[in-house]
Amino acid sequence: MSIPIGSFVTTYQHFKGTDAMSTQTISPEALKRLAEQSESIDLIDVRTPIEFREVHVPFARNLPLDQLDSKSVANVRSAQHGPLYVICRTGSRASKAIEKLAEAGIEPLVNVEGGTVAWDTAGLPVVRGKKAVSLERQVRIAAGALVVTGAALGFFLNPYWIGLSAFVGAGLVFAGVTDTCAMGMLIARMPWNRG
Repeated sequence: MSIPIGSFVTTYQHFKGTDAMSTQTISPEALKRLAEQSESIDLIDVRTPIEFREVHVPFARNLPLDQLDSKSVANVRSAQHGPLYVICRTGSRASKAIEKLAEAGIEPLVNVEGGTVAWDTAGLPVVRGKKAVSLERQVRIAAGALVVTGAALGFFLNPYWIGLSAFVGAGLVFAGVTDTCAMGMLIARMPWNRG
């Protein structure tokens, strides 16, 4: 049965550099209704395997952002014509994955609004596993530890160590402005996040 997704999906435009990008979104509730009416929904979860194992949408498959090979996804999807739905924790990583997939010519792409957090908060069914520390929380812990370490070493050993705190602070400002996080990408590759 073919269902028109237009009634479920919202489109908005945002700008990346000088190019306007059109992004489609869907609410968790609308995706759940669509999944109940359709034979198959292609939903990828781009969080780390540990985050996925902790809680995920029952019909999602895990394809971590740092391992996302858009060309192989395009090859697998060449025979499929329906939308590819993308979900993460809150929507940020899904947006990055959609940009990467769009560059490979995959379409249509739909971001699940609010991610797994919104899905779970709405009381929709999830698969729960072993509790894990989210990637965002791991980044906050690592950044805070580096700032405190730099400040302590600067106070007790040599004032030059304060530069470590300044470097981390500058990195956090850069991450906020560009919506990228090198520390997050590095932490995502750590063995405890691999599952």
